[in-house]
Amino acid sequence: MLHPVVERITQQIEERSKRRRSAYLTTSLQAAEQGVNRAHGCSNLAHVMAAQPDEQRLIMRQGGAAHMAIISSYNDMLSAHAPLKNYPDQLKETLYRYGASAQFAAGVPAMCDGITQGTPGMQLSLFSRDLIAQAAAIGLSHGVFDGALYLGVCDKIVPGLLIGALHFGHLPAVFVPAGPMSSGLSNPEKAAVRERYAAGLVGSKELLEAELAAYHEPGTCTFYGTSNSNQMLMEAMGLHVPGTAFVSPVSDLRHALTDEAARLLVNNTRQGGRFLPLAVQIDAKALVNGAVALLASGGSTNHTLHLPAIARAAGYELRWEDMAGLSQVVPLLAQIYPNGSADVNQFHAAGGVAWLLRELLENGLLHNDVYTVAGQGMDAYTRAPHLNKQTLEWREVPRESLAEDILRPYAAPFVKHSGLHLLAGNLGRAVVKTSAVKEEFWSIKAPARIFDRQDDVLAAYAAGQLTGDLVLVLRFQGPSANGMPELHKLIPLLANLQNNGQRVALVTDGRLSGASGKILAVLHVTPEAAKGGVLSRLQEGDLIEIDARQDLLHVHVAAEQLALRSDAQVPNDAPLGYGLPLFAAQRRWVGPADQGASFLLED
Repeated sequence: MLHPVVERITQQIEERSKRRRSAYLTTSLQAAEQGVNRAHGCSNLAHVMAAQPDEQRLIMRQGGAAHMAIISSYNDMLSAHAPLKNYPDQLKETLYRYGASAQFAAGVPAMCDGITQGTPGMQLSLFSRDLIAQAAAIGLSHGVFDGALYLGVCDKIVPGLLIGALHFGHLPAVFVPAGPMSSGLSNPEKAAVRERYAAGLVGSKELLEAELAAYHEPGTCTFYGTSNSNQMLMEAMGLHVPGTAFVSPVSDLRHALTDEAARLLVNNTRQGGRFLPLAVQIDAKALVNGAVALLASGGSTNHTLHLPAIARAAGYELRWEDMAGLSQVVPLLAQIYPNGSADVNQFHAAGGVAWLLRELLENGLLHNDVYTVAGQGMDAYTRAPHLNKQTLEWREVPRESLAEDILRPYAAPFVKHSGLHLLAGNLGRAVVKTSAVKEEFWSIKAPARIFDRQDDVLAAYAAGQLTGDLVLVLRFQGPSANGMPELHKLIPLLANLQNNGQRVALVTDGRLSGASGKILAVLHVTPEAAKGGVLSRLQEGDLIEIDARQDLLHVHVAAEQLALRSDAQVPNDAPLGYGLPLFAAQRRWVGPADQGASFLLED
């Protein structure tokens, strides 16, 4: 039976979203009923077919078979997306075998937070999500497609593709990933080298050698940050071929799964065996399933931004309170770095997504009455794919975990609370992920050290100025101020301070993703400093109290005194050469973090 809290929160989402969801679904179904009219005019159709081979032209002219769009984030600078290079040709060939045709409709931008970390380019990262949604919409705007395949993996790309796809919710959709690179230098070893570098114990040469040993070939990075959390999300929401998330990009099994994505899309079109528009497939139950799987696996805090934005695109209002409420009853069943020492390949070998989803489903934490690209219900996602003499099949995963230091059953979890907390107090609202933080560090009361720029923190650390217990406040990192960059450069130095016996925490209106690690990090503080949040009125030495057990975020300054203080101003020193002025409108119109930090907000 479904857990009563999961049922209650799903009902609350549905109830508060009735008007918006009804309007969205009505519009999408009306568009679906209109169908695809490729005969807008002979000139229009000729332009569509001009570059197509004769056999594809024949399918399109006859009009009785499905014609698909391929939207891809391929580029060969990003290791996670490099394997996607040949997917369009493979998908077209497979679709042709099933009597369908396809065109590469659009390439969407794909940037890497790892490459832009600590640079001005990171200020464009979050905004790229909504831009990707718009780029996907442009590719689909020609109005000639019966379904779409979305090729993408990393941080903002998959949420952006899904938001764009939901605005074409009358079309069936299948998401197609590439898989992780093989394991290199372990994530704990990599983190240790970063901490030694921050402490000045090793130089750039040693750091680069460690990083190259960790990131060493095509495929997704192997730690459980936003990229791999995306893949968990797509599985739990039924948008992948079952078992696709963490299969190697260079394996025969990956090739077969990509073929299967094409077959399933054909089946889900109006010309196939079951018509499944994306607008129907993604409902409140699918959204809750995604949230539950992310929580149980210790997924990225970035999804406290992405899931509300995705939900809004589907006509729902998903709140931080919903995710925090689920977190109270969803246990942490997986430990993948940074929540543990294992990488995603080891997680996959231990039973992986199928094992985790089966455990959640059998214990009433997932909705089973949902539509997926593979059929009705989540059962298909509790089995693992394999090749039997080149035939793709699925088999049951072992009942027992193959590695209880990586995966544990519902009856004996790592922790009963998944680790996502919603903090509130006179500083605003914020999220904390405690799954990688030792419980002794879940609370702190210490003086604030106030910074408005990440580089200033690094300089203060290098100068030995971050002494004693402290709460490091880095403000003006919210979406309106500078696009809400991730702040991973701070983690090694804060970890060093904590290792040396100081009690430390971070409070910011910026982001850290899934790699915040062992430091108590209070993220996405809302209202942000640039919008008049109390962060802008903090002063050096103010006593800040954080308590993840009590969900408290408080500055011990009287309200009357705070009201008399002037707001600090957003630093006006935008770097040159990164195209930042092109995104001035996004910074002006972006919504708050607790509504998804989107500039695509609409009623």
